Amino acid sequence: FPWLLKREPLLARHFWPDGAVLDLNSNLDQNYETIKNFGGLKSAEEFKNFHNLTKNLYESFNLPILNNPSPSVTNTISKSFKKVWKIIPALLPKRTLAQLVNAHFSDERLRQLFSRYATYVGGSPFDSPAILSLIWYAESLGVWRIDGGMHKLSQKITELAEKRGARFHFNNTVSEILVTKEKIQGIRLSNGEEVFCDYVIYNGDPNALFTGLLGKKLNKLIHRKSVDDRSLSAYVWTFAAKPSLNNLAHHNVFFNKVYRSEFKDIAAGRMPADPTLYVCAQDSHDPIRSGKANRFEIIMNAAPLSNNELSQEEEFKLCHERTFKNLKSMGLNFNPHPPFEALTTPKNFNELFPASNGSLYGLNPRKLMTTFLRPQAQVKIQGLLLTGGGVHPGPGIPMALLSGRHAAAAIMKDQTSI
Repeated sequence: FPWLLKREPLLARHFWPDGAVLDLNSNLDQNYETIKNFGGLKSAEEFKNFHNLTKNLYESFNLPILNNPSPSVTNTISKSFKKVWKIIPALLPKRTLAQLVNAHFSDERLRQLFSRYATYVGGSPFDSPAILSLIWYAESLGVWRIDGGMHKLSQKITELAEKRGARFHFNNTVSEILVTKEKIQGIRLSNGEEVFCDYVIYNGDPNALFTGLLGKKLNKLIHRKSVDDRSLSAYVWTFAAKPSLNNLAHHNVFFNKVYRSEFKDIAAGRMPADPTLYVCAQDSHDPIRSGKANRFEIIMNAAPLSNNELSQEEEFKLCHERTFKNLKSMGLNFNPHPPFEALTTPKNFNELFPASNGSLYGLNPRKLMTTFLRPQAQVKIQGLLLTGGGVHPGPGIPMALLSGRHAAAAIMKDQTSI
């Protein structure tokens, strides 16, 4: 169903409190000229050097890690050895993404922009490894949207699966994954019903397995270092309204004044006082909806569950003020403002995804070897496969889809060997 995918002309549009706006796309030469107009020739040359570094990083680690269902340190080193001198700046021990970016860019706004990629995998740029800079190059290859919205993808997958004989049972809670002699037997629902099968694909947080929520026979499958410590959570607004700006792209980022302050607040378990805000304007490409209510998603980075003692009403009011006051100061207002039920909080995410602690990205990426700590698709129990953002190769829709591909390949290989 390639017709569902629409390539976006812009990767993202970036806004700053000083009124500056910068568009980036998947054309290197065009980005060079855009950045030269934005920050001068020096900034453009700095960008080109940074881009080349991230390109070498991506090409070094794409096959041995991202597209490898069972990556190892030894194999990764051997595959990336030819380019090691080109990528050393991003592999220095304890060097953070923010430190790498600060060494490459002299413009503080560009430092904010290219440090932000740590948040794609649930980390702070101030304690995540410099190797995460490769995310810029991955994104520069192009971004796509699902025509009609992300939910259309799941609808289409459901439709295709049903045509091939799959049956879906929605709104059921699984209380246990049934295992006998290290082999999958099926699942038990919360109502006591048992469903027997040869394979179970688990697309939840691995921490639920570690903590025994799905059966005591599974809690030793996952090591503590594979789920602890937790990545970022978020406050997410989803609503329809008329925007005051008519120059929004599909993906928009509204930066704050002092980037580090946001992550100091999060590290302390507090809602950011001055957050950077991602705004998805889902209908920005649709001229028919111009001047009408458009669909929006706004994301504010947050800590996973903490000792926050705010009531739901207090949390809503505080998040509403900090979200929409910041956006209004940069020219973006909405009519009407979203209601209480439009906000999803870290606590809500923990309820939606048991044992996640509200974390949306699984394991915190702050360690250089995090890639090799995440659980992989295949585990020691025959017939059990793990997928999702909490397992290898990591969080984000593209990575989660790769994890699904790894699980499917493992099942197909197992079938052909029977």
